[in-house]
Order: sequence, then C-alpha cells, then structure tokens
Amino acid sequence: MTSPGQRHATLRAIAQSAGVDVSTVSRVLNGSPEQAQRAASRQTAEHIRQWAARLNYRPNPHATSLRTRRSDQIGVLVPHLTDFVLATVYEGIEDAAARHGKTTFVMNSHDQPTKQRERTELALSRRVDGLIFGDAHTDAAFLDELAAQQIPFVLVNRHAGDHPAITCDDYQGGRLVAEHFLQLGHTRVAVIAGEPFASTGIDRTTGFCDRYHQAGINVPPSHIIHSHFDATGGRTATDHLLHTHTHTRPTAIFAVNDFAAIGALGALRDQNLRPGHDIAIAGYNDTPLAAQLPIPLTSVRSPMHTMGAHSLELLLQVLAGQPAPSKRLTPELVIRASTDPAQRSGTITGLRPDG
Repeated sequence: MTSPGQRHATLRAIAQSAGVDVSTVSRVLNGSPEQAQRAASRQTAEHIRQWAARLNYRPNPHATSLRTRRSDQIGVLVPHLTDFVLATVYEGIEDAAARHGKTTFVMNSHDQPTKQRERTELALSRRVDGLIFGDAHTDAAFLDELAAQQIPFVLVNRHAGDHPAITCDDYQGGRLVAEHFLQLGHTRVAVIAGEPFASTGIDRTTGFCDRYHQAGINVPPSHIIHSHFDATGGRTATDHLLHTHTHTRPTAIFAVNDFAAIGALGALRDQNLRPGHDIAIAGYNDTPLAAQLPIPLTSVRSPMHTMGAHSLELLLQVLAGQPAPSKRLTPELVIRASTDPAQRSGTITGLRPDG
C-alpha cells in the first residue's frame, strides 16, 4: 500500500517493474479492450495491472485524450430521463459502453430544440467522441447541421432523416394493435397519437391506421388526438374523445405510450366505464407497471434495453469509419385484460408480427 502523500507511479516505472516495454503498458492500461488484447497476452496484461495497483498508478484521462484524440466519453441526449422508457434505453447504452471501455453521461433536452442545441454544444465542449440522440424531431434540421460538420452521432428510439438509428419497428407495433382490435370486432376506434414531431407516435399511428384501412375501415382524423407522452396527456385526450363523440364513441383506444394509456384508464374510471368491457385500451412499450395495474394493460413490448445497447454499438461503427446501417427491432404484443377481459391478471400472450 502507498501512503497518502506518495506520488502515483509512471508508465515507465510500471514497465521496469513488470519487465515489459512502456508501449505495452500504455496499451494495456490506457488503450481500448481491443488494443489491450493485441498488445499482450491475458497473463501479461494481468501482470501489468497487478504492478499498476501495487505502485498506485492512476491514469491521466486528459493526457490520454490529447495523445489519442479520444476522450472515451459518449454524450446522450433524451427528452426526459424521468421517463421509464428512456431511462431503460440509457441503461442499455451505459452497459454497452462499459463493455467497450467507454463512459457516458446523459442530459435532458425536454424535447425543446433550443435546449437540444445548448446541451449538444455543452457535450461537444467536453470533447466527447460521439453523441447518441434519443430526442430526434422528424424535421431533422439540427441533425443535418451536425452531419454537415462531420460530428459523429446516431439516433435511438426515434429516427429522423437518413441518419443512422436504432429503433423498435413502431409501424409494425401499431399494426399489431390494429390486428388485435380487428380480431375482437372493433370497428369504431381512436388513437392517442403522442407528439406530432416524434417518429414513435407517427409510425405507431400510421401502422395502426394502415391496417384498419386495409380492412376497409378508415380511422377518421377526429379520432386521432395528439398529446404529450404522459398520463395527463392521455387523460385529456380520452376526455375529449368521450365528450366530443358521444354518438360515435370509440369502442377501442390505442395509446401510443403506456403512460398515456394509464391516463386513458383514469378517464374511463371517472366515467364509470370498464376497460376491456365498455372500451378496450392498449398501450405501447410494456413498462413493468402495465402488468401490475388493477386491470392489467395490453401493450406492445419494445426491446428498450437492447435498443440502447445496439445504439452504442452503432456509434462505435460510425467512429471506426465502418458502415452503420439503421436497424428496427421486432415488437411483440402482450394481451391483457384491458382489451380482453378473458385474460386473467398476469397472463401474458404474445402476438408476433406476420413473417
């Protein structure tokens, strides 16, 4: 053990003690996992790390950054980290980053373009290697600017323009809900469609409406209500549907977000309507709360953690100058009592997409 006042060892001191070259020590202690594997055998690398611990070596991240022009930091922007979906996506990013010797930090943009720009500039001032955006708006204007400046980034959860993105196949997810409603005989339906600038809400709504159109039924524009991705937005939208369309009240409502669906359930309760009996309610993302509600919520399960991990891998491909194709992950519909009262609480039935 070293005393509190003892100076940290240098790479040269470790190399002399371990009997190896300084360059080997540098690659093992400061390089990427891939560089460490190429520099030394597993036994030699462990021998070097043991000497580094004995001599109280501490890497200098600033010196490493100047030498390699890499900070090994990834900046992540999301609308709200308090959102369970985005928090889970970020966990996937963070876990994957740790496996590659990278660190991450996350900032909230509150889905406001001015804050998105400010947070991005702050991340770049910290010399991040790249950025992952979970708050992309479909107009993609700001992202186009970053691409023109050759700033490496990828998107997660939402897509925009032609920029590389890892998302759930939200269009297919919307179709799954429509297929389920059609099988239950619902012809008068409505959508709580989320924010109009987010690809998640747009794709889920489009997939749902296209499947109904394919069945010869058009969802009227008056039955597609945009709202915030939260319980308050879902309740307000459902109240509007119940009070504005008293004679053409929908028998089934698809909310493109679980929390909006929970708000819809609250609005039904206020009107003494029974979910699954009087009006079917389905959500999206299958958050853990969905299965635990008094009337369990039918929801589309999206691979949130996997989505985050894949976005980090995609960014590493961008940083390495490799092809970085976008990917859409497969959703699955989990049917519960909010749409089908025959489903017992806790029973999970998967309806996977065709093909």
